[in-house]
Amino acid sequence: MYHELERAGEAVRLLGIVDTDPARADALAQEFGCRGFGSLNQLLTTHSELQAASVAVPTVHHLRVARELMEAGVDVLIEKPLASSLAEADELVRLAAERERVAQVGHLERFNPAVRATAALITQPMFFEVHRLSIFSPRSLDIDVVLDLMIHDLDVVLSFVDSPVSEIRAVGLPILSGKVDIANVRLEFASGCIANFTASRVSTERVRKLRFFQPQQYISLDYGRQDVLSFSVGEARKPDAIPSVNPQISVVKPEVVKEEPLRAELRAFLECVRTRSKPLVTLQDGRRALKVALNIVEAIQAHAERNRLNILNR
Repeated sequence: MYHELERAGEAVRLLGIVDTDPARADALAQEFGCRGFGSLNQLLTTHSELQAASVAVPTVHHLRVARELMEAGVDVLIEKPLASSLAEADELVRLAAERERVAQVGHLERFNPAVRATAALITQPMFFEVHRLSIFSPRSLDIDVVLDLMIHDLDVVLSFVDSPVSEIRAVGLPILSGKVDIANVRLEFASGCIANFTASRVSTERVRKLRFFQPQQYISLDYGRQDVLSFSVGEARKPDAIPSVNPQISVVKPEVVKEEPLRAELRAFLECVRTRSKPLVTLQDGRRALKVALNIVEAIQAHAERNRLNILNR
């Protein structure tokens, strides 16, 4: 995507791709018109002008790679989940502050145009239903579906509710891997809001939807289609309202300017690097989502032990 932005005239130049498999690094570099490197040190010693980098390695290596980059004066976009533990997340927060680095977390659904349009509609959300289902893929099997898929929705809901989580109930099962592949979670927030999440990476279909209720309003968001529908009761009918069976309900489809979320995420990151401004998704945001996700993983394990379920490779 950096290569696409460069070709589109953005003020960015892709310098290199690092992979521990040199052949793969070279193949990707040839495809995207840059250089391939077998180690991060090779990249840093070759390109002193490097200003920003994406950290897209297995989660267990996020801290090591991001540390090396930030200590070299490079700003970082760290893929989700932020780290393997809260201690590692705290170390990343400390390093970014100490080195005065721009550091963003790759929760790309925050850059989904439908999510951004929905954020403007938030008043007092009290009940969420969220579904994220995907077809099985061998990628990211080193982590549970909670940290792989559900964490996207946890981050979005946490940003919408902005209230501490007070209770977690969760169940999950391994299906095709040694980690939890399907999970259902119920969160209760201190505000009284309830959020139900279902995440699966063993589905026969792809579903990415978020729906919630707040006083006099129901809002439905489809991540994939990038559209939003708002159903409001007791408010004056707006000129752009969609015809409704019930005249008491005003149905509005907010305008959404569609854009690939990854492209929007990278553009936003690069703008923060240029202007030295605060990212939309900070390391603190990433830590918050990670904390809830790890607590969910613990709740799933506790539920499995109480009910004598076979949860493998914890």
